[in-house]
Amino acid sequence: MVKSTGAQVAQGFAGAAVTAGQPVIKVAADGLLYPSDSDHATVERRNASGIALNSAGIGQPVVYETSGDINLGATLTPGAPYFVSSAAGAICPAADLSAGEAATILGVARSASILSMNIFNSGCVT
Repeated sequence: MVKSTGAQVAQGFAGAAVTAGQPVIKVAADGLLYPSDSDHATVERRNASGIALNSAGIGQPVVYETSGDINLGATLTPGAPYFVSSAAGAICPAADLSAGEAATILGVARSASILSMNIFNSGCVT
């Protein structure tokens, strides 16, 4: 993952294995980072705090981007919004959201590889 100049970042420790490029949530109960999951049984875990810039095992440090442009190294559709997926730690377009999933917006694709992050934890369920 490559953050852009001026991107906002934060850091924490992994509560579960985290892979670079995954949306993560910092859980209030233990202060650790976990992969976000739009249909997780725990409502808080359906949200996102940012996107991991490095991979980490349990207890290892994680740097994550909270806003700004990020090169995901993936094929995105310019102008399309991207969300936390029901597959833990994955990102998906709106068309892939299903009934019962939280609509957590990560940002809008600026190009075929750049996501302009502006996280919105809507609290809405599809």
